Amino acid sequence: MTPFRALTGDPADVIHALLNYRAAEESMRLRAGVAMGIGATDLRALRFLLRAQNDARSVSGRELGDHLSMSSASVTSLLDRLTKSGHVLRTQDPADRRSNLVTATADSDDEVRGTLGAMHARMIAVARSLSDEDAALVTGFLASMTAAVDVVDLAAPAV
Repeated sequence: MTPFRALTGDPADVIHALLNYRAAEESMRLRAGVAMGIGATDLRALRFLLRAQNDARSVSGRELGDHLSMSSASVTSLLDRLTKSGHVLRTQDPADRRSNLVTATADSDDEVRGTLGAMHARMIAVARSLSDEDAALVTGFLASMTAAVDVVDLAAPAV
């Protein structure tokens, strides 16, 4: 694996590289979902639930919907699919009997790790190939780009 090297200092090349990465990541998620027999949104939901479980944090259906930017009805449909396929369990929230807590099953964790494990290992190898200075630069750049695209400019004219 070769470490990341910008070929030019042209900002358009940087944006193009980001867009290529984004397209490759979306394609990977679709392929992973197909391999697991679920959709890309279902996979995003499972990964969110597994991260929460890793942090020993409970997730409600509403929190999952907020994370995925989905309506309550869409989350219910998603959870029905994932429950039926054996990927998630829903239990009543002891603090709010009107709400459910959602957890990924152990089999789902194994399936996600098996499907995405090699790709994660390749990503870690690329990240480890960076010098400390380059890693700090890339991390700062990506954080700044995230902030730049995470803002909706309500004053901008409609196109």
